[in-house]
Amino acid sequence: MKPINNSLAIIGPTASGKSTVAVEIAKRIKGEVIGLDSRQIYKDMAIGTAQPSIKEQRGVLHHLIGIKPPSESISAGAYSKLVLGVAKDIKSRNHIPVLCGGSGLYYRALTQGIFDDSKTDLKIRKRLENEYDKHGSETLMSQLISIDPDYAKNVHPNNKKRLIRALEIYQSTGKTPTQHYNKQSHSSKNNTLDLFTIYLEWEKSELNNRIKTRTKEMLKAGWIDEVKKLLNDYSDAIIPPLDSIGYREIVSYIDDKTTLRSLEKTIDIKTRQFSVRQIKWFNKESIDLTIKMKSKKSISQICDQIIYEIQR
Repeated sequence: MKPINNSLAIIGPTASGKSTVAVEIAKRIKGEVIGLDSRQIYKDMAIGTAQPSIKEQRGVLHHLIGIKPPSESISAGAYSKLVLGVAKDIKSRNHIPVLCGGSGLYYRALTQGIFDDSKTDLKIRKRLENEYDKHGSETLMSQLISIDPDYAKNVHPNNKKRLIRALEIYQSTGKTPTQHYNKQSHSSKNNTLDLFTIYLEWEKSELNNRIKTRTKEMLKAGWIDEVKKLLNDYSDAIIPPLDSIGYREIVSYIDDKTTLRSLEKTIDIKTRQFSVRQIKWFNKESIDLTIKMKSKKSISQICDQIIYEIQR
């Protein structure tokens, strides 16, 4: 069997077991895990972003997990540069980079490149968020359709984050997302990572059950207290990742606007909806190996299959 030389990517929807698989694979192939998650990069949010604990990391080196304060935002372009730098360092030690995460945009930035002017303007973003909350999605969607009808076709009105990001790009740079993607430089396209990508696929019912169980476990582990501490420690700052699923809902619970039972149900439903969007995104990506996950299959069996397929 041939040796494994490629960088690997373990991707899939939320609660699909990516972290567990990535760690087991890394242990077998002398690898190190690189987080590919738009929220796990933040510290002080370990429970709510499902960051692997020290115990769960099982001695495998992990990178880009819990390293940035939540008061700082990061673009897909900036994230991809961090990943490329870490991957280069790992390879210099003759280890294998094992990317792990569910962020489709960050994955695409690494495999296809992203426009050079990808940047963030928190003031513009906050204004657009307030406009969205006040008037709903229709007003902002109308704006996007008027300036970039092609890109608007790929944005669902209820995808608040992506809709706002598209308008933020236009208002901060003067160019539409489509213009940026069409004019991205040759060097940007070359600044990518050659990946062997493994996608973890679940039956919908099984994945939904995993999401429900994990939501319960996260709340039991102290997610609400984590949010309280976050609000206290960063009371004078804008916290971009608070838009992550569950955080706003927990804030409402803290403010006595909802019950614990309703909170859990809402997080469960929104996480399921998010998983559907992730699956649709990854269905459009070029995948090297799809692993059909089953609750009855052990992690060892799953990783045996992955290693065998990679080395064929």
